[in-house]
Amino acid sequence: MPPGDAERATRTAQVPAQPGSGDSGTRGTPAAGEAAAANVPPASGTAGGPPGSGEPSGSGAARPGGEPSGSVAPGAEPASASAPEPPDPAVEFARRRDGFAAGEGVPAGVAHSPGASRQWVSDELTRSADTLAARGAAAGGTWPASLWRRSLYVIGAGLLALLLVIGLTALGPGWTRARTAALLAAVLTAGLLAGAAWLNRARGGLLAPVAGEDGRLSTGRAAAGAWTLLAGYALLHLALALALADGSAARDRLLDGLGWSGSGAGAGGAAGLVVTVAVVWAAALGARAVVAYRLRSGGLTKTRAARPRGADLLTDDAGRAAAVDVQYVVVSAAALLFALVQLGRRPEQLPGLPWGVAALVAVSAAVHLAARLVDGGRPAVLSVVRVREPGDLHTAIRTGDDIEVRGTGFVPPGAESPELLARVVVRIGAVHVHVPLVPVPGGFANPAATRLTVPVPVDVEPGRTELRVVTAGGAESAPYLLDIVD
Repeated sequence: MPPGDAERATRTAQVPAQPGSGDSGTRGTPAAGEAAAANVPPASGTAGGPPGSGEPSGSGAARPGGEPSGSVAPGAEPASASAPEPPDPAVEFARRRDGFAAGEGVPAGVAHSPGASRQWVSDELTRSADTLAARGAAAGGTWPASLWRRSLYVIGAGLLALLLVIGLTALGPGWTRARTAALLAAVLTAGLLAGAAWLNRARGGLLAPVAGEDGRLSTGRAAAGAWTLLAGYALLHLALALALADGSAARDRLLDGLGWSGSGAGAGGAAGLVVTVAVVWAAALGARAVVAYRLRSGGLTKTRAARPRGADLLTDDAGRAAAVDVQYVVVSAAALLFALVQLGRRPEQLPGLPWGVAALVAVSAAVHLAARLVDGGRPAVLSVVRVREPGDLHTAIRTGDDIEVRGTGFVPPGAESPELLARVVVRIGAVHVHVPLVPVPGGFANPAATRLTVPVPVDVEPGRTELRVVTAGGAESAPYLLDIVD
């Protein structure tokens, strides 16, 4: 062996072997196996447990005393408990409005100035009202789908009720062809109504034909629709009875039931029914034409409702009971009940109405139509005065002063919601002044239906200028001449 190789071999032999190393001299020896066993970490399933115990270290490991380490302490809520629901936006808005009314939440930077604090509060409430309206519109977008499904339930319930009535009346005399025709006519009518509800499912099902452009149920359309439904069902029933009739005598009797004879004095003809249907439809179309003309000419202000309600048939746009609508609904319902009784007693004829009943319905419809000619109106400014604080001098109106506009129709029916109140504007010359919202507990003191308080901006030129009020519905008052001094 060369001298260099011998020297390197001697140095290698003097180095001690490391346990667990990859040196071939220690691999497979008992000492190396014991060292490797001592350096092996615990298995993953027993990590954290005592060596050799074999117990897992997870949440199910037992603690001293026998209680599992992952158990929930007595009386403590589990971690998966649901968080409290957020407050109702309307309730939160009312709480904030009442807080501002009590003087709470106003920043110190504007609290020293009544005008600045009022404007800041108005801006905050306007933003909150717009947010509340947007949330309400988003949440109310699902009501048409639910209403059209409810329409199907109502149709099914009506069909079952009619079947029950037909079955009960057949207990004594037995089942007849007339009852078969009545049942088939009811099934066909229900099918047509269900199809109409499905076609209008995006607009509320069966409520779509009787809802006005303002989103409220129309009393005139509802009355006309009810009379049309009765007449259509009666005519369909007679057609099916004629198809099922046995013998020429029975068919001749059914054809005679379609005539006009006897309708003036009794209930044997169709003249009273035809006249009534024509009258209620004329009233419905006339009311629609009158309202549309007055809206275009500015003589009427209407705001859109969030959704139709059954109470719309008996109330005005503000939700107050309307005597004109109530009398129309009562008279129409009574006349419809009379016609249904006639149809049940004489199914071989169209339900005839005596001329007295038809005249009563005509008078009621005429009153309903006349009310559409006089209801509502554009806003009117009667006077404008300077707002004077106690201790102030009696002076003329100048820029920077607060003025009180007195009149009528500033807040039309149905425009009492906060987002609509925030849209009321007073135009002074060429300057548009948004009426500030002044909160009070439970509502707003400004704007009101007969009084508005606004500041006169510095941009208004001194001298005689025109003042107009623009409502939330877009109607504008006639000009009122106002003198502003320098």
